[in-house]
Amino acid sequence: MLPTAYPYDPKALTALWEEFVQRGGIHPSLDPTIARSWLRCRNAGLNPHAIPRIVLCSAEELERQCQECFDLIAITRPLMEDIYQSSGESDMLIYLTNQHLVILDCLGDRWLHEALYGYGFQRGLQMAEEFIGTNAAALALNERMPVQVVGPEHFFKSLHRLTGAAAPIHDPWGRIAGVIGIVTRDQNSHPHTLGIVMAAARAVENQLQADFSLVQAHRHLAELKASLQALQGGIIFLDANGLVTHINSRAGEILGVSPGAAPGRPLISLVEVPVEIQASLSEGIAMPEREVFFGKNGILHPVMASVNVIREGSRVVGFVMTLRPAEEIRQLAHQMMGMQASVTFDDILGWSARMRQLIHYGRAIARCDAPVLLLGEPGTGKGLFAQAIHNASHYAKGPFVHIDCATIPRELIAFELFGYEDGFGPNPGSRPGKFEIASGGTIYLHNVESLPVNIQVALLNVIDTKQITRIGGVSSIPVKVRVIADSSANLSEEMRQKRFSANLYYRLRSLTLTIPPLRERVEDIPFLATHIVNRCAARLGKEVTISPRAMAVLKAYPWPGNIRELENVLEWAVHLLEGTELDIHHLPETVRQGIRSGGKSRVLTMEEMERQAIVLAGQAFQGNVTQMANALGIGRTTLWRKMKALGISPTDFRQRARHN
Repeated sequence: MLPTAYPYDPKALTALWEEFVQRGGIHPSLDPTIARSWLRCRNAGLNPHAIPRIVLCSAEELERQCQECFDLIAITRPLMEDIYQSSGESDMLIYLTNQHLVILDCLGDRWLHEALYGYGFQRGLQMAEEFIGTNAAALALNERMPVQVVGPEHFFKSLHRLTGAAAPIHDPWGRIAGVIGIVTRDQNSHPHTLGIVMAAARAVENQLQADFSLVQAHRHLAELKASLQALQGGIIFLDANGLVTHINSRAGEILGVSPGAAPGRPLISLVEVPVEIQASLSEGIAMPEREVFFGKNGILHPVMASVNVIREGSRVVGFVMTLRPAEEIRQLAHQMMGMQASVTFDDILGWSARMRQLIHYGRAIARCDAPVLLLGEPGTGKGLFAQAIHNASHYAKGPFVHIDCATIPRELIAFELFGYEDGFGPNPGSRPGKFEIASGGTIYLHNVESLPVNIQVALLNVIDTKQITRIGGVSSIPVKVRVIADSSANLSEEMRQKRFSANLYYRLRSLTLTIPPLRERVEDIPFLATHIVNRCAARLGKEVTISPRAMAVLKAYPWPGNIRELENVLEWAVHLLEGTELDIHHLPETVRQGIRSGGKSRVLTMEEMERQAIVLAGQAFQGNVTQMANALGIGRTTLWRKMKALGISPTDFRQRARHN
């Protein structure tokens, strides 16, 4: 350690050394650090009068350790050269070790180097105490602090003519990376030597920290750039003057600008900047996310944008702008809240020739972009065809927006379809319409005949121009939407009554599907009924079949409510069913009698009339075949034959009588 005063008394230190060597005593005046080192050396079996044990690394091992400490050597070597040159290049050796006390680099006075070379002082020398006894490098490492060892403080007598000073070098994590030290002849020792190695160690540590911080900064910058590039949204960094400092590829894609050519240029030179953003940049005020329109080559692009202000104290130094295409936000909102088109053509049940032809035609028109008109009575499945057409088209990945035109008040339908700007709608703020939300997908206008005539004209304009203008807005917004409309009304009569636009009708009807009512495709009823019953039974954990007699009744009934009525009847029957077979008595009265509830009765076929007569007779006489035959005016054998052909059993009427 550093003696309490200079010049120190070499004779007094020699006497302390001799007292320890001869009698093992430690004088109180001896530096405690030196005393602990001497005790370690003695316990290690070292002979203070012998020549230090020289241990050198192999050339291969030294090369490996130098490679591990490449940065440490590269930083320390210039400092070692500066120290040596400033000392006059005499009476000094400067060295650097790693954390294992192996000398990695050294330079200094030629005479002193040659004098110590006999002791092995060179690159690769191991300077641990168990080899060369008490020395400054070993103490600096053990005590984790700068030290100076003068003459007789060395354990080996052969080293008493030397003075060493050393200081540990810590890496950025606080671990000892190595030791820098100076060796001089004892008569040339000076207290400033310790200050020199301390300053050198601190300089190396500072440079290591600076290099580490630089590497970290570059890594963080690379990570930031990679993160910005990976973001689904666009990011633009601007300085206080509105110059672009960074723009990620997504922002360039949204605005239609090159990310490589944008930095250093004003944002207003790249695109037409919305007035809201211009105000935010000029006033230095943040703008929360809202919909704005950027212009590029005369085309306006709706974008959800926000502006955040970067400040140093009270001074504005820059801005961060985030961008997201408004269409993506609307699609996301629609996925979260809107109707999803889940039906495909494979889900539409129809085995009749007419339905097979209709499905084939539907698949063909799905590949077109033209509007589609679906016609048919209520309950025939127009909504299923609309979903199937959407899912078979190239709009399938876009939203499917369903609007029932008959349920929206006439005074609000324009706001609902086309949206409105702040101050022009029924609610505060701006709001996109259903056409904007459906952009990139399909808009399904259910009961299109319910639209007011002026809205029909506006709808035709949207179909033709593929643009909409919000209520109260001045800018046209491009929309790419497939229009599917349906109607249960007689549109020709609606046109004659001036309640439906002829131009819109002729525009819609270019691709028309007329879905037949269920009574015109009786052969589909068994398949539809079986599917409906199986689906409902599975939901209730049941296994249900339909009896032939019940199926015959289902086929005979005219189904004025079409598939929707069939579903309601069968689901009601399955819920009430206690067994596993759905029979005639499980069906409603109107279905059993084959009578349409409400409205005019259709003309029945002879077979249907015959069925009705037998059913009425069976109900009147509770299945008594003799009485039924007398009432019908036919023979008993003839009645049995007809009942068998129609799938009717006398027991059906007896069971009904018991239930009633």
